[in-house]
Amino acid sequence: MDQDSRAFRWEQRNGRVLAGASALFLTSYTVRVLAHDLPRGWLDLCLAVTLLCWAVFAVDYAARWRLSGLGPSFVRVHWLDTVVLVLPLLRPLRIVQMHDAVQRHHDRPRLSLHARVAVYAGLSATLLGFTGALAVYQQEHTAPDATILTFGDSVWWTCSTLATVGYGDVTPVTPMGRTIAVFLMACGLALLGTVTGSFGSWLLQVFAREDERRPPGD
Repeated sequence: MDQDSRAFRWEQRNGRVLAGASALFLTSYTVRVLAHDLPRGWLDLCLAVTLLCWAVFAVDYAARWRLSGLGPSFVRVHWLDTVVLVLPLLRPLRIVQMHDAVQRHHDRPRLSLHARVAVYAGLSATLLGFTGALAVYQQEHTAPDATILTFGDSVWWTCSTLATVGYGDVTPVTPMGRTIAVFLMACGLALLGTVTGSFGSWLLQVFAREDERRPPGD
């Protein structure tokens, strides 16, 4: 069995495990950030679950690296997976891989495929916004001179940042909060580009096929 087939079978077999680990990771992280009044033991349990989920991501990454046969080049070829491993809160960014798959289908317009990209991009933006709001709130709400004091403030700021509006009524003041802001701005532009690029590609395919069907001279 060749390496590509083995890697594909690994991804197919462990997709649900990774989806479950992602859900557990987000849930445990959310509880740790928002549930300040929980007993210390419960917070420690949430931290343990978070670390265990990250370990699952690391094992999956290592297995795919080994099965790919690429050696150190795997890090460069699968750079997005590498970023997501280091920063698990950015897992929604894997929507970019779906966009690349769509771009390889130029034989005929497939609205269902492009529509799925738009839907997944919307879901990814929602998840990314939620995790970004959690991360910013965790860093900002206890900082001196902070303007993001509640989780609601953080959600409002995250929405305006992902939409590249930036009202400026609430802004991060800590170095880590501002670093997260830079990531969110870049992610907002990337997700917007994914949706518009997919829709534009579909329109070009439709118009090209209409031109092919048009009788000469029209």
